[in-house]
Amino acid sequence: MVHAYHKNMTAELSRFRTDDDRARHLAVLRDLIDRRWPVGRTETDVPTGFGRTRVFRSGPAGSTAAPFVLLAGSGGGSLMWTPHVAGLARERPVLALDLIGEPNLSTQTAPISTPADLSRWLTETLDGLGVRRAHLVGCSYGGWVALLHHFDDPGRAASITLLDAGGFGRVTRRFMAWIIVTGLLMFAPAPLRHRAARWFHNSTLLDDAIPRLAKGTFTFRPRLPKVTPLSDEELGRIQAPVLAIFGERSQLYDAGATAARVRDRVPDVRTVVVPGAGHDLVLHSPDLVVEQTVAFARAVEESERNAGGTGDVPERGR
Repeated sequence: MVHAYHKNMTAELSRFRTDDDRARHLAVLRDLIDRRWPVGRTETDVPTGFGRTRVFRSGPAGSTAAPFVLLAGSGGGSLMWTPHVAGLARERPVLALDLIGEPNLSTQTAPISTPADLSRWLTETLDGLGVRRAHLVGCSYGGWVALLHHFDDPGRAASITLLDAGGFGRVTRRFMAWIIVTGLLMFAPAPLRHRAARWFHNSTLLDDAIPRLAKGTFTFRPRLPKVTPLSDEELGRIQAPVLAIFGERSQLYDAGATAARVRDRVPDVRTVVVPGAGHDLVLHSPDLVVEQTVAFARAVEESERNAGGTGDVPERGR
């Protein structure tokens, strides 16, 4: 969560400060994934025009159900989904994607400089996986990426679940201050860090592995597009069914006002505001996130069956 929102960047690659920094961070990340991933998985590297995307797959083998495609928030990767993947993978495949240009196990070879590049990255990754239809699940920056992709490839998403997602307003000074302060607190002694998790509504600080991870992320320089707010017109062009979940105490938005705007503008949407949660929603309330996401996907597919939908993918284009 250290690099939650990015500056406008020229055509550069994201990078660690040194090769040693990269090696140390990836070793920590690999150790935590191996120890924490709760169910069986396979890992695949999918080639794209921007590099190779690391994809973690769990769930029933041979299933033809539309998978959950998980897009993590900024500053990390698929490790953040370890509290959720077991519940999500009970009924259908789960594909957790490491966004190229973040401090994770993907490998970047070309710049991602514009929102269109982010959309293209996701399209090429899904094409490489052979996924024609998916339930997209995006947290924070990953939610914004899911929406960018949907505008360009509207038929791919069976549904979109947005978890305190970016794109519904401008990034405020309050949010950036929260990022900076809680980022520094990652290095505090455990008792102070745990108390600060409650004070600042950031459940990341409860994880005693966070100092190890933070050392690496603080040496990483992201070069990705910054989140830009979606207009009312753009929200009105969202064709997929949307579940938008917000933390009541989100540092990113006024949750109630944002949920009301989303309900007013997005054609097919359900909103949930989670009491007590902040922008740390996915770690604050993992069971609720899983329950809501699974139930929403089921409801969408049941509605399609009742309507006689075929699930065919329309042509791409804005």
